[in-house]
Amino acid sequence: MLPDPESAVILGDMDSTWDCTVVGAGAGGLSAALVLGRARRSTLVVDAGQPSNAPAHGIGGVLGHDGRPPADFYAIGREEVAAYPSVEMLAGDVVGGRRCDLGFELELADGTRHHTKRVVLATGMEYRYPKLPGLTERWGGAVFHCPFCHGWEVRDRRLGVLDRGDTGVHRALLLQAWSDDVTLLTDGPDGLDDDEQATLAAHGVAVDDRRVSGVRGPGRDISAVMFTDGSERPLDALLVPVTLHQRSALAQQLGAATHETMVASDAVDVDAWMQSSVPGLSAVGDISTAAPSVAAAIAAGSAAAAGVVRSLIEVS
Repeated sequence: MLPDPESAVILGDMDSTWDCTVVGAGAGGLSAALVLGRARRSTLVVDAGQPSNAPAHGIGGVLGHDGRPPADFYAIGREEVAAYPSVEMLAGDVVGGRRCDLGFELELADGTRHHTKRVVLATGMEYRYPKLPGLTERWGGAVFHCPFCHGWEVRDRRLGVLDRGDTGVHRALLLQAWSDDVTLLTDGPDGLDDDEQATLAAHGVAVDDRRVSGVRGPGRDISAVMFTDGSERPLDALLVPVTLHQRSALAQQLGAATHETMVASDAVDVDAWMQSSVPGLSAVGDISTAAPSVAAAIAAGSAAAAGVVRSLIEVS
């Protein structure tokens, strides 16, 4: 489908100048595209098809979609967005970008270029978790990082937390909202002070300081965590720490300021409207939050799109 001719400018052999290009069609990107479509803004959505929560069995805690498989959730979202004639969905990967007089120029992997007045980055993050045998194939199921997203599915089971120090104590105590059987695995001498040990003991959290070598179990399930000394501890699920890293270079290429959070090494700085330090460039979802979730991404996408519409009106 073509953009609204009243708001798009044809550039000879170039693609149209869009009011806004959304890079990424995860929860944040689709949410932004939906609001932009309803505002009748010519919008290009470029999607590489790699949502970070694809391995999860279901999406937890999203009203109206609780437990829905991610693939089904995104299919519904794409169908809703595609109903708006000013929005075009394009499969592809944006590999480069620069600022220009018209706003921004984006280059796709196939060599095509698109000019756009505004950009909403929804490119997601790379989730880096401990590289131990058995974790990758169980990621998003029996191995998880967010109890609010996955805790219900493993409730009342034998749960482990692979962490140490203050964050380990915090995660172990938090996980008790879902099970009374929680073990903090410190992967070596725990370094816990007397107060932390007393707090964990008072809450019934066990502490195991053996060196962890991996997990085992049938399929994507866990039956035990394994230690380097050859011993094991029965467990049914494992919460692990993650560090988020930008998986696209676009934010850096376009000059967006970033900062470090508890979970992200380089989250994009944004204001209440999800506007970055670069005028006209917004960032939503995992790439700009300290607490990544589908629900938060939807809200961020909606706010960013509203901000884009307001800014386009102000300069019209």
